[in-house]
Amino acid sequence: MTSHKIGVLLANLGTPDEPTTPAVKRYLKQFLSDPRVIDLPKFKWQLILNGIILPKRSPKVAKLYRAIWTEHGSPLLAISRQQQQALQHHFDQQGKNVLVELGMSYGKPSIESATNRLIQAGVSKIIVLPLYPQYSSTTTASVLDAFARGLTQQRKIVPFEFIHSYHNEPLYIQALANTIQLAADEKLLFSFHGIPKRYQDEGDFYPEHCQQTAQLVAENLSLSAEQWLVTYQSRFGDEEWLQPYTDETLEKLPKQGVSKIAVICAGFSADCLETLEEIAEENKENFLNAGGQAYRYIPALNANADHIAALAKLIADKI
Repeated sequence: MTSHKIGVLLANLGTPDEPTTPAVKRYLKQFLSDPRVIDLPKFKWQLILNGIILPKRSPKVAKLYRAIWTEHGSPLLAISRQQQQALQHHFDQQGKNVLVELGMSYGKPSIESATNRLIQAGVSKIIVLPLYPQYSSTTTASVLDAFARGLTQQRKIVPFEFIHSYHNEPLYIQALANTIQLAADEKLLFSFHGIPKRYQDEGDFYPEHCQQTAQLVAENLSLSAEQWLVTYQSRFGDEEWLQPYTDETLEKLPKQGVSKIAVICAGFSADCLETLEEIAEENKENFLNAGGQAYRYIPALNANADHIAALAKLIADKI
């Protein structure tokens, strides 16, 4: 056994407590009030958020959540729990004195509460693993902010390590490649969550990480340049975001002679609203209505064995 107990904090974005308008409104308010996500002047943005966006958007988003909700609750939270349990089992089987906790940037369980549970359990070190393979200030950095807030009331701050990204880690790339089995006439589309282009211009290297991930997976599969492409989904507001946009691309591809498409969301460690509804349903409809013949969504890595092995390796390297 490892003599000192090591704490592992798995962190993801979060989810509403239930698929109702009030719960979604609470969640969106917390999410969209994070200056890492929306960096507009606070007073002006809060007027827009509370007066226009939340009243209009919350009922619509709640309806979408109801369509994907499971008996175990939100898919993102349920899958994240499976990942937590699988990693805990992995380290237990190896005889490692490791405690794995789960925290979310928004909603429950919070990163702050997870950090507190680890410290109360007497860990001698904490390894923070944001479940975002590609770094972005809007996601990875918000985890760091929340983790730091969780330490503000602690007298005893143990040593910690923060896993910045794993967009090019061999086991992660292999895990992605193992899920992709392209038919001869299928084109592979990597759809990553978008960010405002301005964030890239100001130094966020997220799109660079996305391109590197896609390139490495394509090389692993020996794909030619014509067999794959990268797009960005889930844009919000009027500002220009990273391009090309996923929805617009899928509507154009049939006119360019692409009749069959397979879509993978390599930046999502767990299936959620943005993959299960936006990609698997809404964009499938867009592609088929535009003349496409076949559309296939490749599920996120979730809690499959290859993914757990990749995550365990990231943590073990820090132990």
